[in-house]
Amino acid sequence: MKRTSSLLVAVLAAFALPVLAQTAPVPAKNPAATPGVDQRQANQQQRIDQGVASGQLTGKEAARLDKGQAQVEKKEAKAKADGKVTPKEREKLKQAQNKQSEKIMHEKHDKQHDLNHDGKKDAPARKK
Repeated sequence: MKRTSSLLVAVLAAFALPVLAQTAPVPAKNPAATPGVDQRQANQQQRIDQGVASGQLTGKEAARLDKGQAQVEKKEAKAKADGKVTPKEREKLKQAQNKQSEKIMHEKHDKQHDLNHDGKKDAPARKK
């Protein structure tokens, strides 16, 4: 009996060990993935939201900036449409995001503010 169970364990081990040793296949890198673009879009949207919350951006400025962000997202979707984002498409997305980033910075640091959050542009402070 002991010999039969030992033989059975050995046979099962011979078949089970190769199955256990197999590793899961590594998924291929998705050529249409754009995690850098997605993260930057999120960061820029956060900058716009922060500008509205702090009063650095008026409602109209924020709406314009949101529209620009939507245009970049459309470009990203178009680049992903064929299942592969080429280096040239990535460069165009980067340029579009750079342009949006500059617009956000400019609008946040101009003299138009809505510090009291009433939806109207505040008058500039008068010099004494």
